[in-house]
Amino acid sequence: MQDDLVQRIASHPQYLELKATRSRFGWWLTAAMMVVYYGFILLVAFDKELLSRRLGSGVMTLGIPLGFAVIVFTIVITAIYVQRANKRFDDLTAAIKKAVQS
Repeated sequence: MQDDLVQRIASHPQYLELKATRSRFGWWLTAAMMVVYYGFILLVAFDKELLSRRLGSGVMTLGIPLGFAVIVFTIVITAIYVQRANKRFDDLTAAIKKAVQS
């Protein structure tokens, strides 16, 4: 019984769509995060002068808001993924469950 259910789910067209869409979206978010994170690391490694520029007359340098921006970017793309998962992915999952259990 369990193997039959697994086989029905694995071969269901909506499941294949869900799997492909979720994977593709995840890879895009991963690529975006890697560009932002490794871009910042490359700046740290190769352009310390840029990051050490003072902003105004205080002690804050450009590196501090850029580092903060990397953290904020991570939170934003996580929120984007959660929103997509709650709307599209959960709806597809519910439709698949309903279709294979009938």
